[in-house]
Amino acid sequence: MKISSQSFKDGQRIPGEFAFCIPAAEGHVCLGKNLNPQLAWTDVPAATKSFALICHDPDVPSRGDDVNQEGRTVPASLPRIDFFHWVVVDLPAELREIAAGHFSSEVTPGGKPGPEAALGARHGVNDYTAWFAGDEAMKGDYHGYDGPCPPWNDEIVHHYVFTLYALDVPRCAVQGRFTGGDVRAAIAGHVLAEARITGTFTLNPSLDA
Repeated sequence: MKISSQSFKDGQRIPGEFAFCIPAAEGHVCLGKNLNPQLAWTDVPAATKSFALICHDPDVPSRGDDVNQEGRTVPASLPRIDFFHWVVVDLPAELREIAAGHFSSEVTPGGKPGPEAALGARHGVNDYTAWFAGDEAMKGDYHGYDGPCPPWNDEIVHHYVFTLYALDVPRCAVQGRFTGGDVRAAIAGHVLAEARITGTFTLNPSLDA
């Protein structure tokens, strides 16, 4: 199975229109258009009954002490963890493309509804849900896609891995409100094929992504 995107090339920078935040002259960042990127795939196994799609950033700081703090940086040596940006299951077996902006077309303070989604699919909550939990203006359940917004003072460029899974089941065995970790556990043993494409992004003006 192969996956591609008209929105960005594998290993290259994701354009700002697909990001949650973009660089700004004042305050370092401002909100982006937050469109989900276009994705298309081919060479699907004949026995595929549904697809699951996960986008995660494996470069998120494991400790937030220095994140977005003036006069400090997030050191490259800091251990990193996964941050889920998009979790969607039950995509139809006949589907071969997701259009740009089809699942997300803006930043939505206070979260996004779910799990029901377009195309008969279901969205899990992404990790902005936990990130904004203490922010009265932004807190809520963020279902679906929310794009890159890495720390503007991080010493490393972040990577955003979009992984498509062809599954041998028509419906993923997750219920109600679910996470990326829940989906990874539920699809174990049901993956016929997988394909991935990776984009990069940074808000640190000293880095060239």
